[in-house]
Amino acid sequence: MSENFPYLTIKTGTTYEVVIKKSRFICSLTRIKSEAEAQAFIAETSKANRKANHNCFAYLLGDQDQIQRESDNGEPSGTAGVPILEALKMEHLHDVCAVVTRYFGGIKLGAGGLIRAYSNTTTGAIHQAGIIKRIQQVTLDITTPYSLYDQVNYYLNQETLAQATPDYGTHVIIHVYVDEADAEHYITELTNRFNNQLTIHKGELSFHEVEVN
Repeated sequence: MSENFPYLTIKTGTTYEVVIKKSRFICSLTRIKSEAEAQAFIAETSKANRKANHNCFAYLLGDQDQIQRESDNGEPSGTAGVPILEALKMEHLHDVCAVVTRYFGGIKLGAGGLIRAYSNTTTGAIHQAGIIKRIQQVTLDITTPYSLYDQVNYYLNQETLAQATPDYGTHVIIHVYVDEADAEHYITELTNRFNNQLTIHKGELSFHEVEVN
């Protein structure tokens, strides 16, 4: 993906339920890596809700949404699968499968009502799951004596830098993820701030996931 279009997906799988005019709408959401995973999730969710009137779905695969599938599963054409798919696309998500289950409550919603119900239920599930962005960063491995660990950690937290679990041995090794363009700045800043008492190793570029507010 280009810098203008970052790779976004859901943070975690979730299930979100809402009642609209006595009908229960339940959106089950998961991350997927293949069509086989999507189909397995759809089958599993449909089986768990075999008494439901409809198990409609949509999924997107690929960092350019190369694969897009949707199904109304018995609802009027265009009132379920497409609204679910469009809800995923509106949030610019990739590699996500959504199944919206409907237990009919006896009151017809009409085409417009169905479209809103399936769309809004999916959007509610997305917001509940949270969204993450995949970005390319470098790892800084910072070796610090225990006497400086709290100060170093405080500085990193003030800079809101993501960290992996530290390694504890003779010294503490803190693993921090930074944008490549900022790496030299942080190396210089840490070196000067802590009077050359830290050993800092710059690692390779790799993908990391950060939460989107």
